[in-house]
Amino acid sequence: MTSVAEPEEATTRVLEAAAARGLAIELRERPAAASLPEAAALLGLRPADIVKTLVVKRADDTYLFALVPGDRAISWPKLRAVVGVNKLQLPDAARALAATGYERGTIVPIGSTTEWPVYADQRIVGTRIAMGAGAHGYSLFVDADELVIAYDATIADISQELTSDRPS
Repeated sequence: MTSVAEPEEATTRVLEAAAARGLAIELRERPAAASLPEAAALLGLRPADIVKTLVVKRADDTYLFALVPGDRAISWPKLRAVVGVNKLQLPDAARALAATGYERGTIVPIGSTTEWPVYADQRIVGTRIAMGAGAHGYSLFVDADELVIAYDATIADISQELTSDRPS
């Protein structure tokens, strides 16, 4: 079973992984937030400027990262079409931790204990984004285009508008 990393260990892993890829990032400590809109307010950002990193499980028990703007939800039909599979799902918290080394709410491809393919929603292209930083109470800022290049991410339309029946 994978244990939760201490904040300093997790953020060090993020910083070292970014440096190894030549990726310029900024880590910023912030008060804990109970939701993405609250985190956006604490950082003086719009929810769209925070990118959610979702770890997604394939039927063959491998994973991928989906990067989706905070004001949108993942579109399962679109993501399945881009990945070329019939079934994808969000793993439970324990499997997400085992797959990435990060707790939900802190997951980021940078420094993940396993390098999974990255799929980025096209709406993040050309922007500076904030995202999880591997530990609660921290945010990471990065140029989305540099992140896409560093992780050879697939860029596609993989999101949809938030609705009451699909709030995240």
